[in-house]
Amino acid sequence: MIIPAFDLINSLVVRLYQGNYSNKKEYNINLFSLLEEYKSKGIQTIHLVDLDGAQDSNNRQIEFFQKFLFYERFSVQVGGGIRTTKDISALLNLGVKRVVVSSSIIENKKRVKKWLNIYGPDSIVLALDVNITNNKKEIYVNGWQKKTNITLEEIIEYFLPSGLKHVLCTDISKDGTLLGPNIALYKEISRSFKNINFQASGGIGSLKDIISLKQTGVKSVIIGRSLLEKKFTVEEALKCWQKE
Repeated sequence: MIIPAFDLINSLVVRLYQGNYSNKKEYNINLFSLLEEYKSKGIQTIHLVDLDGAQDSNNRQIEFFQKFLFYERFSVQVGGGIRTTKDISALLNLGVKRVVVSSSIIENKKRVKKWLNIYGPDSIVLALDVNITNNKKEIYVNGWQKKTNITLEEIIEYFLPSGLKHVLCTDISKDGTLLGPNIALYKEISRSFKNINFQASGGIGSLKDIISLKQTGVKSVIIGRSLLEKKFTVEEALKCWQKE
């Protein structure tokens, strides 16, 4: 499916270039009005990133999420600094459909495995941000500042016995560039792990990119900047996805 994405700082929609808080662009949009339009076109799921919470878990935008979930009738997945059981429970209790976990995947693997068992695989999305050298898909964490020497394949194999179902995979060299996604990456991992619902993210700049991603076997495409900057409409994106 097509999943529009919004990165939020103090309830405002922004984009960070390659995860850099000092390289930030703000978008002067009425998010609630925009989402009414998206709903009328057939969008079902929204991806929100709490950049305040990612920097400081005590500064999570809970009040905004309460308002958002009260007014908007989407399935919502939320990421950004999810590190504790308390974080996950608070968001799921608000009505968030899925919680997106990133750095904890590496730093606290046993705890993440426990979360999959407690909350169920449909409530947890593992966000794997990779930098690829000679086809080694190395995971980076902490806002892409820290390399882990652990590969995407190793992590997926570790969590498969716990019922892992949803993985959001980003090639960090592509994120925010609008230069096209890493088609070879998504084709390879979709073939290798047929039971995983992959969400592709990073580099999507044209309708052709959406068509190419659908052909790789990924289940969803996360689209941020290209929709915000009107490279194409959400209606056009949906038509491309459904047509393939």
